[in-house]
Parts: sequence; structure tokens; C-alpha cells
Amino acid sequence: MTNTAAGGARRALTLAGRLWMVPVVVAAWEIAARAAESVYFPPPSAILARLRELWFSGPASRLFLSDAALADFLPSLGRMFGGWALACLGGIALGVAIGRSRTLAGFVDPLVEFGRAIPPPTLIPLFVVLFKADTRMMVATIVYGVIWPVLVNSVDGARYVDRLHIETARVFGLSRTVRLFRVILPAAAPKIFAGLRLSLSLALILMVVAELAGSATSGIGYELLYTQQNFDLPGMWGTIVLLGVLGFLLNSSFLVVERRTLSWHRGAGRTGTTDRSN
Repeated sequence: MTNTAAGGARRALTLAGRLWMVPVVVAAWEIAARAAESVYFPPPSAILARLRELWFSGPASRLFLSDAALADFLPSLGRMFGGWALACLGGIALGVAIGRSRTLAGFVDPLVEFGRAIPPPTLIPLFVVLFKADTRMMVATIVYGVIWPVLVNSVDGARYVDRLHIETARVFGLSRTVRLFRVILPAAAPKIFAGLRLSLSLALILMVVAELAGSATSGIGYELLYTQQNFDLPGMWGTIVLLGVLGFLLNSSFLVVERRTLSWHRGAGRTGTTDRSN
């Protein structure tokens, strides 16, 4: 067996070991739901059938996406990724500035602690007044809720950069800009990525909350509210399952990007451990 085949087999076994509980839970749910015969808790088989009908009954040329999926996925993902990107850019920039300046931190830290303690949904009425009940309000809600984990982790990452690295960069005459991009940001990257991963999950949650509260006419949150109001309970549960699967895929994709981006950091950690053991 080649190394590639062996690696693929190991990954398949690892994935099976992680996901073996899923079919067990689904089977238990199916049995319990059929025994209860409750209209409010349909069995997974009915939920998956309705899920396929709503979202994945299109042609193979469109990856089986239905017209409803194209009409709802794109607006929702656009709001989510747009708000997440704005929050990430602002959170990293402001977080690094606060982390590297004690004076700025002294002024801003109380405001940060105050702001991140306010639940984003409570500010939706304010955002409606400022931006009307449209896409701008939804994006503002996502940005406000998502920026805090990115900001706090960026502050911590930039604040605790090894002083020896900074002093070495100064000795070699590196400018502030070069020190920022070659020393500070790489050293703070693990903390920043932890904040980005948490914020991505929050962006998905707040996307749904904003669409439910913002009188959206398209989107996954809109479809969730529509199926609920029309007593389409399999469709409602199917939309909830879809959100869970989407969250899982987003998190898994982000972890792949994080591992590749921070591979140098893990390699440095392993090298340091080996050096100490010797």
C-alpha cells in the first residue's frame, strides 16, 4: 500500500471514528419520533425528504440546488460573509493597535468590556432606526456581534508578543511597518485565528437572527420563519438541520485554512520541543 493510500485510509478511519454517533442519534430519533407520533416532532426521514424537496431538488448542473435554494442561500451567505469580513478587518486592526499601545488600551478597554456585554439582538431596534429594516440593518447586526471575539483575541495576541522578538527586530533596523507584518502579526496569528473561528459561528447565528427580525423577503432565516408560520413543521426542522450542516461545513473549512496558514507555527512548536528534549 502506498503512502498516499495509507494516509487516505487513516483519514477515513479518523472521520468514521468522529462521526459514528451521528447515525446512532438519527436512528434513535427516528424510532422515538415514530413511536410518539407527534406532529411537532417529525421523524428524520420526513425531515430529510422535505429538506431535499425544498433545497436540493434541482438539476445536477446546479449541484442539485433548487430555485428556492439559489434565492435564499446567496442573500444569506452574502450578508453573513460581508458582515464577518467587515468585523474581522475592523477587529484585527483595532485589536492590534490596542494591544501594542498601553495608552490607547487604558482609554478603550472599558468601552470594549461595556460594548461586548450588550447582546446584539437588543440593538436591532436601534439599527432599524439607523438603517431601516433592510440588508444594511442585518449586516450591522452581524458586524456588532462578530467583532468582539476578533477584537479581544487580537488585543491579547498583539499584547503578549515576545519582547525579545521585538527588540531583535529593532536591532536589525526594521521599520514599524515591517515589524508589524513580519513580527507582530505572525506572533499574534494563533490568537487571531481563534477569534476568527469563533466569530464565524456567531456570524451564522446572527445572520438568522437578523433575518428573522428584519422582515427579510429572502434568506435562510426568512424560509425558517415562513415554514413555521405555515405549519410546515418538516420544512422548519429541515431548515434547522440545514443550518447545523452549514455551520459544520464552515467550521471544517475554516480549520483546513487555519492548519495550512499556521503550519509554520506548529512546525516551530515541534522544533522547539525537540530542541528542549535534546
